[in-house]
Amino acid sequence: MLASRVAARSARVAAPRFQPAATRGYAEAAKSAVNSKPPVALFGLDGTYASALYTAAAKTSTLDSVAKALENLSATFKKDVRLQGIMAAPSLDAKDKSQIIAELQKSTGDKGETLKNFLETLAENNRLSVLEGVCEKFGILMSASRGEVEMTITSAAPLDAKMLKQLEAAVGKSQYVGQGKKLKVVPKVNPDIRGGLIVEVGDRTIDLSVSSKMAKMNKLLSDSL
Repeated sequence: MLASRVAARSARVAAPRFQPAATRGYAEAAKSAVNSKPPVALFGLDGTYASALYTAAAKTSTLDSVAKALENLSATFKKDVRLQGIMAAPSLDAKDKSQIIAELQKSTGDKGETLKNFLETLAENNRLSVLEGVCEKFGILMSASRGEVEMTITSAAPLDAKMLKQLEAAVGKSQYVGQGKKLKVVPKVNPDIRGGLIVEVGDRTIDLSVSSKMAKMNKLLSDSL
């Protein structure tokens, strides 16, 4: 697993030290690149970095390759739960970070300079811990650039393909998907909802989960007694 390789290479612990920022950071590049402006505004530190990476990739015509690389990296984070903790360690020195970047690049399968430079910028600014969030936020930007509207369907257990297709068809004809837009279905599993569904389209959430209904019932009983 990637975390095991990273941990082995980063076993030598050094005292935290100040890492100077890059001469010109990705955030600065994003502000000046008018023609490659991200399609939607994102918030948070991971959103800022994702937007900056989008700008850099657009300027170098590497959006598709970077997007694929981050999809691979996102899958790695999901498989290797220890990886995030290793990357967030405050004791990593310059050599440790360089080795981590080399391992990350192997995981992405990307050999281009855009993502490599971005990873180096994160490392120099002690921001490798936001990388998992960057992967997710970059996906949002790519969906928006392709004219997609993301619909997240959360269920207590995995839904079969037929059910997902039915939900996609129903929501795709609704007012929540603008004309000329494509619906992108993102299934998620959360056993805590106990049953039912939570459907999120844009900024709208439809909570049909069993846990939500139980919470409402408990409140009603509490208020009545």
